[in-house]
Amino acid sequence: VKQMNGTDPYFPQSPFPLKVCTRSLPAPCPFSAGALVWAKLEGHPWWPCMVVPQPVGGQQMRGRGKSQRLHVHFFDEPPTRGWVSTKYIREYQGSDSSDAKTGGVFFSGKPVIRKAMELADAAMPDSPETRLKMPVCMDPSDAEEDEEEDMEVRESFHLTEEEDEETVKSKPSRRSSRATAEQGSKSKRRRIVVASDSEGSGDEFKPEQAGCSSEEDEEEVVNSMSEEDVESECEAEPDSPVKPVKRKRPVEKPSSAKPKPKTPTLPETAKRAPLSSTITADTKSRLSAFSAPESFDSQANGSGAGGQGGATVWDHEKLDWLQEGRRKDAKRRRQSEEDYDPTTLYVPEDFLNKTTPGMRRWWQLKSETFDAVLFFKVGKFYELYHMDAVIGVNELGLTFMKGAWAHSGFPEIGFGRFSDGLVQRGYKVARVEQTETPDMMEARCKTMLKPTKFDRVVQREVCRIITRGTQTYSVLDGAPSETHSKYLLSIKEKEESSGRCRTYGVSFVDTSVGYFYVGQFQDDRHCSRLRTLLSHYTPAQVLFEKGNPSAETRKIFKAALSSAMQEGLTAGSQFWDAQKTLKTLAEEDYFKESVRKDEESGSSVLPSVLKSMTSESDSLGLTPKEGYELALSALGGCMFYLKKCLVDQELLSMTNFQEYIPVDVEMEKAAGPTSFFFQTRQRMVLDGVTLANLEILQNMSGGTEGTLLERLDTCSTPFGKRLLKQWLCSPLCNPTSIGERLDALEDLMGVQAQATEVSDLLKKLPDLERLLSKIHSIGTPKGQDHPDSRAVLYEEVTYSKKKIADFLSALEGFKTMQEIVTILGPVAIDFRSRLLRQVVNLKDDGQEGLFPDLSAELKRWDTAFDHQKARATGVITPKTGFDPEFDQALSGIKACERDLQDYLDRQKKRLGCRNLTYWGTGRNRFQMEVPDSVSERNIPEEYKVKSTKKGWKRYWTREIERLFSELQSLEEKRDAALKDCMRRLFYNFDKNYRDWQTGVECMAVLDVLLSLTRYSQGGDGGPMARPQVLLPGDISQSAAFLDLRGSRHPCVTKTFFGDDFIPNDIAIGCPGGEEEGQEDKGHAPCVLVTGPNMGGKSTLMRQCGLVVVLAQLGCYVPAESLSFTPVDRVFTRLGASDRIMAGRGTATYDGTAIASAVVNELAKRICCRTLFSTHYHSLVEDYTNNPAVRLGHMACMVENEGDEDPSQETITFLYKFIAGACPKSYGFNAARLANLPEDIIQSGHRKAKEFERSTISLRVFKYVLNCSYSEVGSLHTQPNTFKLSYS
Repeated sequence: VKQMNGTDPYFPQSPFPLKVCTRSLPAPCPFSAGALVWAKLEGHPWWPCMVVPQPVGGQQMRGRGKSQRLHVHFFDEPPTRGWVSTKYIREYQGSDSSDAKTGGVFFSGKPVIRKAMELADAAMPDSPETRLKMPVCMDPSDAEEDEEEDMEVRESFHLTEEEDEETVKSKPSRRSSRATAEQGSKSKRRRIVVASDSEGSGDEFKPEQAGCSSEEDEEEVVNSMSEEDVESECEAEPDSPVKPVKRKRPVEKPSSAKPKPKTPTLPETAKRAPLSSTITADTKSRLSAFSAPESFDSQANGSGAGGQGGATVWDHEKLDWLQEGRRKDAKRRRQSEEDYDPTTLYVPEDFLNKTTPGMRRWWQLKSETFDAVLFFKVGKFYELYHMDAVIGVNELGLTFMKGAWAHSGFPEIGFGRFSDGLVQRGYKVARVEQTETPDMMEARCKTMLKPTKFDRVVQREVCRIITRGTQTYSVLDGAPSETHSKYLLSIKEKEESSGRCRTYGVSFVDTSVGYFYVGQFQDDRHCSRLRTLLSHYTPAQVLFEKGNPSAETRKIFKAALSSAMQEGLTAGSQFWDAQKTLKTLAEEDYFKESVRKDEESGSSVLPSVLKSMTSESDSLGLTPKEGYELALSALGGCMFYLKKCLVDQELLSMTNFQEYIPVDVEMEKAAGPTSFFFQTRQRMVLDGVTLANLEILQNMSGGTEGTLLERLDTCSTPFGKRLLKQWLCSPLCNPTSIGERLDALEDLMGVQAQATEVSDLLKKLPDLERLLSKIHSIGTPKGQDHPDSRAVLYEEVTYSKKKIADFLSALEGFKTMQEIVTILGPVAIDFRSRLLRQVVNLKDDGQEGLFPDLSAELKRWDTAFDHQKARATGVITPKTGFDPEFDQALSGIKACERDLQDYLDRQKKRLGCRNLTYWGTGRNRFQMEVPDSVSERNIPEEYKVKSTKKGWKRYWTREIERLFSELQSLEEKRDAALKDCMRRLFYNFDKNYRDWQTGVECMAVLDVLLSLTRYSQGGDGGPMARPQVLLPGDISQSAAFLDLRGSRHPCVTKTFFGDDFIPNDIAIGCPGGEEEGQEDKGHAPCVLVTGPNMGGKSTLMRQCGLVVVLAQLGCYVPAESLSFTPVDRVFTRLGASDRIMAGRGTATYDGTAIASAVVNELAKRICCRTLFSTHYHSLVEDYTNNPAVRLGHMACMVENEGDEDPSQETITFLYKFIAGACPKSYGFNAARLANLPEDIIQSGHRKAKEFERSTISLRVFKYVLNCSYSEVGSLHTQPNTFKLSYS
């Protein structure tokens, strides 16, 4: 291995680390050969597989403990194989198993996996022996023993034109059988040459000299004695678990290599394979110096400062000014000071002066973004240094490079995966790019009087800071891992002096689509509206003004947003006030495009929503309107943070602003319930407690299994899924609007064939909402002040191909939407639902349609450029007439070439030679090639010889030189126009953003309606009813009521014991199935629910709440019938979650008193519809004769009741809700079901008897005291009267 001596200690020539490992004896195999299993490789979905022996050694299992792996054959075309950790192996039970269906852990709608399941299903009937005879992948692969691809470690050194030096590094790699090459048993090395920042070095990576690189970079694998052939990995099926590799046959060459950096699987640390037996002892001894640390936890490094064998301390850990408690921020404020800024760091100037130029720049950027992990670009790699390198190794599984200072990294193409890995773990990531080329650096240095060594290094700048709340999913970032929105919330609070109420200003944004919400509202002392906002729009990151949130608000953040990033901003400089926010909006060019559109009308610079928040007396829009000061200040905090993350221009310029108004605000303004419910905009309030207790969005474990969202969500598109969640959080209150949605479901049920066809087409749509945001971002001119516009990217061609692929995907999506409209158009005439007619009819066809006619625009884009050529090359060449700037350059070039040809024709006549032609390429073009047969005396004097060849001489003239110079200038203009062509085309497309977005919104509504239709048709197999929603006053009675017959729980189909769910009737505020003594309570608003423990009371109450939510969502309900007046809000008591809170309780008498007071308040004063579950049976007795309270209980059948031995008492739950009260709760039955020891149950039974006797005695005494003498006497003649009354 040839190693160069480095000149820069911070960019050393560190070869790829290699660690020699020994093979563990394999553990017993849990699956036999030929068994069908589900297997999962890191970063890929579950895949149907078959257990097969490894083709070379015949092994089926290797490793032990956590590193135990199984060799499997992936059902794929062509088949592949690989080693998979046994913790990611599950038995395959067929594609019809519950786990493989919708909602199951193995479910996937991807065609390649569905095809793999078909192949696995076809093999299921066969015996394992027969399966092993089927064609499987049997090719051997190199480095078969390796589990994970090692991170390649770069050398940073300057390679001059005179030096053709190469560093050869050992790099074992894991290959699937697709990546197999005929390379024998020779060990392999790889090399990488990357320019450094050492003094005097200017020849850093030049993208124009780099070849086109795909996501799988080119590599050359070599032997220590000879070079193997060049490998190149081709692109495989995107969902395939193993990437294929094509290789050429090895050819003996001198030892040299080009490495292929490959990112490790996230998050497991890459491991190295054993060295091949053919490696010589001398080579092993030299390679041993490059081994990685044994332990990343201790950062042990054999060559570090700590000496051999011990745990070393990294160099950055020795810096006194970097130690915890001694650090200062950029303004030299200590950590103990109140205004200390933890996002910056003071780095002493004398320390910076001792570092190399490259590392000096790293420390400068780190001092400005101390709270972020720097991905620092060096050539084609992102490097992590010092404390960032430690994070990279611990969190991402990167590998330390050799040395006393922490250093790791990965190739540029891996940025999306590794940045997302850190961001999801709560880190900030700062992407640092080279923003000038070596030529630009040299030109800059020439303008300086005395450039220093720190000047002679290419510029690097932070081009993007990514956090969980600011992800935009650009082409570098990769695709999002989830469909639901993640919000960045900025909040400011003003607390009243009494502390009983407070005012909040909020601004939150979904950066993936560019939607901003801005609002201000008053809240109660419980912060109810804030809690509701946090439940409906759960933020991934919260910004607040330091010292501003009250203690109560901070408690809410701690409890409800424990997993969200929370960051305090300095008042004034970072968290702007309303005036500074409006001033910044006026000074920046965020809305210049909207200004151009409104110039004729003289409209304001600000979008209408923000304009409405400014004072009407201030025509410049620089003064906030009263009641919006906090809202605009919160927007200012959000704007500052987006500006810091360098995404403010691309997001704010979309002008997508909405005012946030809490759902219940309009209720306070309504004159009465009828006027409120009649307003179309009004929504039901579901606060955070209700959403949690009813398990609408999440279950008690934080997942979605068993939730109403999971039950309803069969949406085909990501934007449909997001809309369904919004609808679920705020159901309708207006009966007309509810009726329109129900009519839409009926209409879709009536055109089943078209609905099925449309559903299939919707599944083909990409996430158009986010794609539109991406296209806007790419098309928006960043300006020279944005560092990303100057960034030098090695993988530019790859990114261009991704941009074009996204753009073409969007075009195909909109074509599919047009097809959907075409399918539903003919049948839409008969639709009853106005809502459905609006979303499926074209805007200008006279049918109330809202869907824009996109056909002309799509046809224009079809002919704008060659789609296939652009997809293949990553370059868009517009056709004539589409891009004026490019057309002008082309016409100039053609004219110039015509002049050159005319000049040549004139010279042919002048010399009398028909063989006269132009010769040359590049800068040597247009040399006139004249044969020697032309006499020298005929050659004009202005002809100057440029070159010769046997029998020919080549000439240039001043005219040729002039025309060629003009041609080159025009070609440069053409190339510049072509380089910026993609951005201009995307900008052109984005001009019609409102139409594109309207189309997406229409398809989102249609997708949700189809999802609700599927639920309404199928449900749980039982009857589904269309709810009847009436306004109070529309019927004979004006009071609110609920009449629910034969209802079932929307999300529960089986009882606790596995039986079918029992339907129940629930009547509140209206007559129901009454028992004797209940006839006069037909309009009682409150129902007291009693019953045995585990008898189904909580399930009944949740069932009632969920059915009402479903009905006001505009969906059919699982019941025989439902008639009710609208519900404006659903409350659930804290205990409805059925979770025992340790250490808390209420004494029997206190609890009864509180419960009685609550029932009285609800039934008599508030008069809202109430289901009140209780085990206080004395409470039932108190309200037996109250006309405002009806009694109901969950029925049960009791055998051997009253037996002295409680073990003989048998309870059978009937799960039927009937009128009347349950005599007791039968707690001992619940104790037996919980398997409590029998002696404890017996002891409790005796105590219960004693308590019952003392309670009865006390009641008798009270009764006697309140009775007259004659009544007391009657007790002697009728001794059983009292006993019967209180038994």
